Amino acid sequence: MRTKVCIIGGGPSGLLLSHILDANGIDNVVLERQSKDHVLSRIRAGVLEAGAAQLLRDHGLGERMDREGKAKDGTRILWQDRPDFFIDVKKWTGQQMMAYGQTNITEDLYAARERDCGAVVCDAKDVALHDIETDAPHVTYQKNGQRHRVHCRFIAGCDGFHGASRQAIPATHRREYERIYPFGWLGIMVEKPPLDDFIYAYHEDGMAMAAQRNPMLSRYYIQVPLSDTPEDWSDDRFWEALLHRFPVDVAKTIHTGPSIEKSIAPLRSFVSEPMRHGSLFLAGDAGHIVPPTGAKGLNLAISDVYYLQRALVAHFKDANDALLDDYSGTALMRIWAAENISWRLTKLLHVFPDEDPFDQKIRENDYDLLLTSEAAQHALAYEYIGLPYAT
Repeated sequence: MRTKVCIIGGGPSGLLLSHILDANGIDNVVLERQSKDHVLSRIRAGVLEAGAAQLLRDHGLGERMDREGKAKDGTRILWQDRPDFFIDVKKWTGQQMMAYGQTNITEDLYAARERDCGAVVCDAKDVALHDIETDAPHVTYQKNGQRHRVHCRFIAGCDGFHGASRQAIPATHRREYERIYPFGWLGIMVEKPPLDDFIYAYHEDGMAMAAQRNPMLSRYYIQVPLSDTPEDWSDDRFWEALLHRFPVDVAKTIHTGPSIEKSIAPLRSFVSEPMRHGSLFLAGDAGHIVPPTGAKGLNLAISDVYYLQRALVAHFKDANDALLDDYSGTALMRIWAAENISWRLTKLLHVFPDEDPFDQKIRENDYDLLLTSEAAQHALAYEYIGLPYAT
């Protein structure tokens, strides 16, 4: 098989890149190691920055989002024994976020690829990248007991943190920055109406969070030690801990019920630099991970795709490689901004096991500053809605 761009990974970033390239007449093929059903079964967060939501609209992917999603003016923070605070992005930036599940986005993208006869190869096993330091790389994979080869001009690594793409870059040519957090998020899914707002709750026992998936699907989280397993937490134990960490007036509005999914997600911050090596370009979780505090993971993947697609379009349509050469630096500016706010919100809202009373006083002072300073409120809203895409 020969194509211009081989995209590794059939999640939202890989499918979105494929969709946009196809609309610009640029041949591409997507290789996904899992089945389509498996990809669509992964229920993930879906809080879109204004820029990400608009990018989907600009490329014909916004109709269902605007019909079924929910525009959000911001996110509420509840604090034990202190007034609550609303990150009011609408007030300070004039923009809104969109609550729309990542599963829905992936469904929309698969439907668009199938409608447009896009080349998406699922169940592509043992993907390997070759000759990425040349102008004629190729990718091999196994399917149905046969080995296949894709010749291309560029490879887009959209295959997540554990994928093959980043590992194909020699260790001597990449620098990795990482912070592992000493706790995880225990999350459950419940088929009950969600709260009206996305809510973070700070409590001396640890963070709690309320999120939305759709009008009859709610997602709740609590901070737990990394040593815990989902089996340690019965539904009754989870609800007792969650409701205890919310103020009474909010806790009594939460609809509890049997969980339909339960898991613990470790938290980490991770960036691999650069985002390009030869003919290989990384996008999304293949190049970076953020803690879920701040909901930046999916949004960063979409902004990476924005920068990469415009660079590839300029190369193939205008024979201009300036944007390709700038891709890594441009993407990393936004990535590190998202890492920054995600780290600060994580520090603000969680109890760290090794901290002392000084750390707690600093945390309380940071929160008090948000309550009293309009400058601090404006700055947080500006970062929370996501920095504008570089032009």
